[in-house]
Amino acid sequence: MTTHPHPTWPHALLDTTAHRPVPFRQFVLKVHGRCNLDCTYCYLYQGPDHGWRDRPARTPDRTMRRAADRIAEHVRTHRLDTVRIELHGGEPLLTGPDPVLAYAAAVREAVDCHVTATVQTNGTRLTARALDRLAGADIRVGLSLDGGRAAHNARRTDHAGRPAWPAAHAAAQRLAARPESYAGILCTIDLAADPLDVYRSLLALRPPGVDFLLPHANWDRPPPGMPSRPPGRHRPQPTPYGDWLATVFDAWWDEGRLGTRVRLFQEITGLLLGSPSRAEAVGLSPMAAVVVETDGAIEQVDSLRSAYEGASETGLDVFRHSFDQALRHPGVAARQLGERGLADECLGCPVGKVCGGGNYVHRYAPGTGFRHPSVYCADLERLVRHIAHRLERTSRAAR
Repeated sequence: MTTHPHPTWPHALLDTTAHRPVPFRQFVLKVHGRCNLDCTYCYLYQGPDHGWRDRPARTPDRTMRRAADRIAEHVRTHRLDTVRIELHGGEPLLTGPDPVLAYAAAVREAVDCHVTATVQTNGTRLTARALDRLAGADIRVGLSLDGGRAAHNARRTDHAGRPAWPAAHAAAQRLAARPESYAGILCTIDLAADPLDVYRSLLALRPPGVDFLLPHANWDRPPPGMPSRPPGRHRPQPTPYGDWLATVFDAWWDEGRLGTRVRLFQEITGLLLGSPSRAEAVGLSPMAAVVVETDGAIEQVDSLRSAYEGASETGLDVFRHSFDQALRHPGVAARQLGERGLADECLGCPVGKVCGGGNYVHRYAPGTGFRHPSVYCADLERLVRHIAHRLERTSRAAR
C-alpha cells in the first residue's frame, strides 16, 4: 500500500497561489460509515484507504447539528440561494430512514435557503414504508446498480455472499412507480457486460436519468482490462471504455431517448456546444463539493481514497473549522484551478477543454501526484471525438 507523510503533498505540487475559491454548493453528508454489501470492486471498503474502520458506524446527532450549522454559516457568508445535500454511506439506509430524515431536517432547519436533498442507496433497504417517509420529507432517492439484470449485479453481494439484486430490483420498481422521488441510477462500467444490454436493461427500470461511471483507477492501479503503464499519452492505446460508451451513446442518440438523461453524454454534448460543465468527470468547472464524515471530519470527495490512504483528508472538522477553511486546502484549491491545473499534455490536446483532463483522481501517479492526463485519456478522447462527429453529422443533416 502506498502511503505518504501528509495528505496534502500531491496536491501541493500544483501552483495554487492564484486560486480564487468557489463556494461549496454540494455537501455530501455521511449517515453511516458501514455497508451491508461486500462488493468486490468497492474502492471505499476494498481499496487502499482503511480509515473508515476508525470512524463511528453512524453519525451522532451532535455531529449532524454541527454540520448543519456549518452549512448555514457557509450559506450566509456566500449568500447562496440554494445548496444540495447528498446523504451517503456506506449504506445510508442501513438502519432505516430515520438517520437520513434527521440529517436532512437538521440542515433544512439551520439553513436559510432552498435545500435539495437526495439519498444514494444500494436499494436493499428501501422498503415501501421507507420510500413513503423519504418522499414525505422531499428527499429523492438515487440507486447504485451495475445494470438492470441479476447477471449484471453478480458482484453486488452481502457479507454472506447472498445476491443484492432481488431487493434492489424491488426498490427500482417502487421508485419507477414514484417518479417524483426517483433521482436516477449510478452504474459503474463493467467491460465484461454487453453495453447495449446494460443500457436497455437500465431503461427498463424507468429511471429519469443514468450516470455511467468509469471504475476508479489511476496510473498505479490501472482499470480492469487495461495494462499497467507509466503516466502519459503513449499512443496508440486501446480504448475499451471509450468503445463501450460510444456504443451506448449511439443507441441513446439514435433511438431518440434524449428525454432520459445520460449525464456523461449530456455533459460532453454541452461542452462541445459551449456550455460549462456541471460534473467532475469532464470539463473544467471548479469542484464545489465537500464531504462530512461520520465523525464530523471535513474531507474531499470519496473517490480520492482509491489513490492512496489519506488522500481525501484535510485535517479539518465541523467542530473546529469552517467550510471556508476547507476551500483553502491545497487539494480543494487544485480542483478549482480549471485549465491551470492540467498536465502539459492536456493543455496541448485538441479535446482537453472538453474532457478537462478527466476525473481528478484518475490522474494520480505515485511520487508525482495528480498533474498527469487521466489513465482513461485515450478512452475519453475516443468518446469526445465520437460525440463531436455525431453532432456534426446531425447538424449537416438538418441544413
